[in-house]
Amino acid sequence: MTTEVAAETVAVGAIILVRPGDRVPADGEIIEGAGDLDEAPVTGESVPRRKVVGDPVFAGTINGGSVLRVRVTASASDNTIARVVRLVEEAQESKSPTERFIDRFSKIYTPGVLVFAALVAVTPPLLFGGTWSEWIYKGLAVLLIGCPCALVISTPAAIAAGLSAGARRGLLMKGGAVLETLGKITAIAFDKTGTLTAGKPVVTDVVAGTRDASLLLTLAAALETGSSHPLALAILARAEADKITAPPSSATQAIAGEGVEGEVGGERIFLGSPLAAARRAPITPAQDATIAALNAEGKTVSVLVVEEGVAGFLAMRDEARPDAVQGLADLKGRGIRTVMLTGDNRRTAEAVAAALGLEPRAELLPQDKLVIVKALQAEGLVVAKVGDGINDAPALAQADVGIAMGGGTDVALETADAAVLHGRVRDIPDMIALSRGVMGNIRQNITIALGLKAVFLVTTVIGVTGLWPAILADTGATVLVTANAMRLLRWTPRRQPS
Repeated sequence: MTTEVAAETVAVGAIILVRPGDRVPADGEIIEGAGDLDEAPVTGESVPRRKVVGDPVFAGTINGGSVLRVRVTASASDNTIARVVRLVEEAQESKSPTERFIDRFSKIYTPGVLVFAALVAVTPPLLFGGTWSEWIYKGLAVLLIGCPCALVISTPAAIAAGLSAGARRGLLMKGGAVLETLGKITAIAFDKTGTLTAGKPVVTDVVAGTRDASLLLTLAAALETGSSHPLALAILARAEADKITAPPSSATQAIAGEGVEGEVGGERIFLGSPLAAARRAPITPAQDATIAALNAEGKTVSVLVVEEGVAGFLAMRDEARPDAVQGLADLKGRGIRTVMLTGDNRRTAEAVAAALGLEPRAELLPQDKLVIVKALQAEGLVVAKVGDGINDAPALAQADVGIAMGGGTDVALETADAAVLHGRVRDIPDMIALSRGVMGNIRQNITIALGLKAVFLVTTVIGVTGLWPAILADTGATVLVTANAMRLLRWTPRRQPS
């Protein structure tokens, strides 16, 4: 007899039943059953992972298609999801707010101007016999020229324009401190699944055996029609792209941990793993070598057996986004180090990383990603973390800037400091370029404001200019820095050469 209870009440050592389609409620160990679990919420792996008796399971993962009995190994307050939440909170608490340059400078500048204007007004009459009316007039002019209006507005005007320009292009940043820090980034840690890759496998190779490639895909699509498994969806998408109409199948059934079998056109057909296929039909040494080569490229291979012969096989992989190579090349052109952090298996991670030309770290849990980000920061690097899942949240919070990809989980979007709404890798270097453009604009504005003030302070003290030119100079400086900041609204990204 089974009883439904709240997940937080399950004690360590309890035996729980996880039905097909259920989300695993607690960390534990399988004691009965075997099946494919979708671990994407925790590890980010794009293809469900096979679990058997003795294997660990994590809270928050999804049971694919078989009944499992699990012995609980961690309480609700100490399971995978709870640890992720704690890691996010701890990482956010450790981040100190950026102290603005203008705030620091104004603590000295404003009192300094007041003291200087007072000295200009009283020193010459008291010590050198100057005319009071003349030097009070000059003191007032100096006070007006020293008014920090243009200086104070130089930073917020540029930041507001930069944030607006970014938002119009799908680059969202949570305030000026984030925008400023982005331009200082020296290393970026990318998630793989859903960030560098599309997040779903596609058919990359159709290798003919006893049947040609077109018929091979037709038979595979017939078996997989109606399935929601990620590999099945990849096969159906490829068949649709090739304009292949799948014939009806009958007596179709999924075989846990092996594949799917049924009848198509009067023939008995099986589609599944190479190991399961080898129990049904002989696989030649040449076919074994081809399968091994595809596996080495990080691809999942499904073998199609018709009656007692290998009709061929399909290779599938979660492929890189079309713009990933260009986006990473842009970052390298800016001197930024790139690392890939993924919970996916090492073989797949290394294959994807090799194609994209970045450093891979594989088979990571959320806390592992957090540790790697901390290690990069300990090297003196200013680190950005880019991800889209719950498993990325602690590292997003720890990084100097966390960037969520569009379409990611609510947890990632909430934790991150910035978001790329269009989900394009090339938007990351664009965001950095915008930050550097804004900071350059701020430096220009500060130079304009302080430069004009310096010129008119000198000319006022020596008697060349008076109160009205001082008023025009003060107002003019404010107009100039505002107009210069508004130029950022027309900002467009410039691509780095490949």
